[in-house]
Formats: sequence, C-alpha cells, structure tokens
Amino acid sequence: MSLLRGCQEGKGTPRLIEVRCPQCGKYVEVFIKMGGDIGVTGTLVADETCACGYVLPMGSYETEYEV
Repeated sequence: MSLLRGCQEGKGTPRLIEVRCPQCGKYVEVFIKMGGDIGVTGTLVADETCACGYVLPMGSYETEYEV
C-alpha cells in the first residue's frame, strides 16, 4: 500500500535544480515546487543564498533564472 501512496505523492516532491545567480553567475542549488495551486508550480520552495550573498527569494519562478 505504501508503494502506491509514494507514486501518488510524486508531484508534491520538490525538484532540485541548479540556476545561475543573477548577481555573480555562480550556480546555486534550489528546490522547485512541482505541483500545487495555479501560480505555485515552478516556484522556489525556500529562500536560497548564493556564496556572493545574493538571495534568490522563495516564490520566485524558475524561469526568472538561467538554468
């Protein structure tokens, strides 16, 4: 039974990707929401901070950054 539940929850699991920091160009790992309400899918799950100090804010869209 738990195998089926895991499959059904797959879209609720955030996806890990790397995007370029708009300030310095280094790569930053971010988690992207894969499901949810309209306007939520494809957004950052949490604030992520680049090594240069730039903060990629929670709720910003994956498409705002170079992958």
